[in-house]
Amino acid sequence: MNEREAIIEYLDADYSVVRPGDFVRCAVTGAKIPLEALRYWSVERQEAYVDAAAAMVAFGHPPRKQPADSAPQS
Repeated sequence: MNEREAIIEYLDADYSVVRPGDFVRCAVTGAKIPLEALRYWSVERQEAYVDAAAAMVAFGHPPRKQPADSAPQS
């Protein structure tokens, strides 16, 4: 299957497909985001984010670090 990148116009609570496709790319990570999984974007920047953490990074917030004591016990 040949996937095609969509072109999207990001709106306040929705988006409009300018050019149909299967996915968009995260502006922070470059990851492919299937359109059915697209949940995070910026209207002002007209860019998509793979998850809330990537959106936070895009807006200048450093990624959260996991506390050392939260590591799984073996």
